[in-house]
Amino acid sequence: MIRNTFAILMCLALFVSCKNEEKQDVNLEENRAKSYDQNDGLITLKGDFVYFADAAVLQTSSEIYGVVIDENMHKLDAQTKAFKKEDTDMVPVTVRVKKFEKNKDEEGWQYRVEIKEILKVEAPDPNKEDVIKLAN
Repeated sequence: MIRNTFAILMCLALFVSCKNEEKQDVNLEENRAKSYDQNDGLITLKGDFVYFADAAVLQTSSEIYGVVIDENMHKLDAQTKAFKKEDTDMVPVTVRVKKFEKNKDEEGWQYRVEIKEILKVEAPDPNKEDVIKLAN
């Protein structure tokens, strides 16, 4: 009798925990960032960073951001140089940023980010095969 009750309770628990959840349109980068956020208006982004020829870019899995060129951006660039083989190599980073829309009269991506804190700089995956090189 106790065994049957236990089996019924287990089946009920499995049934309740296996409800269908609809996929929500959520920015995963911003949700993942909540552990780092401190209600200061900053978000945490993880992506590939490159600074070349007076242009800085942060590319996440879902968006490309222009990066404000300032002291913190130069600090990040200095930290990524150890992992670059070429000036145009992108390096995986995790940073806390202030995100805002660019001015309508400016060229570039819709959103820009200003780096406020550098959390992590990683070595690029050597097996990643998404590099395009141009040759004569």
